[in-house]
Amino acid sequence: MKILSGPHRRRSEAGVALLIAIFVLMLIGVTAIALILSSGTESALAGNYRSSAITYYAALAGLEEARGRLVPSNPDYLGPVLATLGTPLPLGKVLYIENPLPGEIVNPTDRSNPATYPDTEYVTEFAGTPYATPTQVQPVNSVSPAAGLPGPLFKWVRINAATEASLNVNVDNRALPLDSTTPLFYDYACADTAGHPGPSLCLNHSPNAAQALEITALAALPNGSQKLLQYIVASPPLNLNFGGSPSSNPSIASALTLIGNNVTFNGPTAPGPSSSFNINGNDQFSVGACSPSPANSASAIGYSNGSDSSLTNILDGIAPGNNSHYLGLGPASPNVINVATLPPSLQTPIGLDALVQNITQSADAVIPGPATEHDLPPAMSASNPMTIVVNGDFSYQAGPVHGYGLLLVTGTLTYRPNDPDASWRGLILVIGKGEFVSTTPGNGEIDGAVLVARTRDAAGNLLNTLGPASFTQTGGGLGINYSSCWLQAVTKPSTYKVLSYRQRSQ
Repeated sequence: MKILSGPHRRRSEAGVALLIAIFVLMLIGVTAIALILSSGTESALAGNYRSSAITYYAALAGLEEARGRLVPSNPDYLGPVLATLGTPLPLGKVLYIENPLPGEIVNPTDRSNPATYPDTEYVTEFAGTPYATPTQVQPVNSVSPAAGLPGPLFKWVRINAATEASLNVNVDNRALPLDSTTPLFYDYACADTAGHPGPSLCLNHSPNAAQALEITALAALPNGSQKLLQYIVASPPLNLNFGGSPSSNPSIASALTLIGNNVTFNGPTAPGPSSSFNINGNDQFSVGACSPSPANSASAIGYSNGSDSSLTNILDGIAPGNNSHYLGLGPASPNVINVATLPPSLQTPIGLDALVQNITQSADAVIPGPATEHDLPPAMSASNPMTIVVNGDFSYQAGPVHGYGLLLVTGTLTYRPNDPDASWRGLILVIGKGEFVSTTPGNGEIDGAVLVARTRDAAGNLLNTLGPASFTQTGGGLGINYSSCWLQAVTKPSTYKVLSYRQRSQ
């Protein structure tokens, strides 16, 4: 056997190192390529995530702009172009907030041109209904661009009334198909009741609740990334449930309500039918789509403390022969009742003061007293009622001035408009000093309701217990007429709460 050694063996192993080196280089190359591919994939994923996040928050910004502009206190309030006073937003009426870039065209109703960002979602929601094509389209511009700088890159936001079919929710468990022709409303009283696990159970078809609105936003980036988001919103009412009603709407048990201890009422002294002053709790006056109903009627005069001298003080203030001038729910004449259903939170100075603060935060105007009708906002009108707070005394006496809205006075309200037809339509709250002095001449009247409560002393300090609220009428005028429709029309929302949120497919 011949054994190789020395140079012969070394020559047979020549080239092994080269093969090993080539193999190592190949391994390094494959690893490098894998790292490059992995890095590219991660970069692409990061870019996609970044684009997705940008479009998501851009669409969310559009939703929030629309939700904010539904509130009357917003300087860019959309109310005048949405629906008339006292009327729910009708099906088929659609409002678009458009937000194009400079030189760009955004036209969501043109479904034939994909370059103008068509709203294909609306057709999906209302397909096969009379509203598949909107009956009225109202475009407005976005307020997001500021100082010449572009805002969030949403293209449009749509606001419209919701139905069972558009939401794909059977709110009352009736037989299919889902209702596609009746607007939905949201009952906040139901939502506050135990045993209702989801908001859809509080949706209904009753206009006595808050209307549910759809807000849909489309955002798009130049790279083609898009998001379509949707809110369902409704406005919670102010806590104006003085009558104990289960409805979310304002509920006041009397045309004139006096809250406190040993309250007083002093009516006109002229006896018999010659006196024109009346307080009538029977529901009156239509506003928009709202009509009065006997079921919504109230008493003429209500008082909160049934264990003190309040009832005697009120009856003593009604002149003999004038009993028929105080009519309302039930046969009693004069129609004076103890408001037994008044919520406990509104029977204390602290609770009523919290209501004052809540109304002040959402008011259209807050006026320091002493003030007069000349300090009222000139934009107030029958079609634009306002929430006005006067911190102090308020004298409403020079005419011709017609008031519309919710008026809250923390001092003494002196009501004697000189114009024979000057009136206030809505709700008047005198909470604080709790003094209402009226010498209304002519045909002046209040259509809605009046509530008076004394929560503070002469120095403005909050009382420990309610004081003697007072109402004094020494002149003529037509008095106070209860109107549930005016109460509903003038109590405007301070916010719109999100009932549900979802991302829609495109």
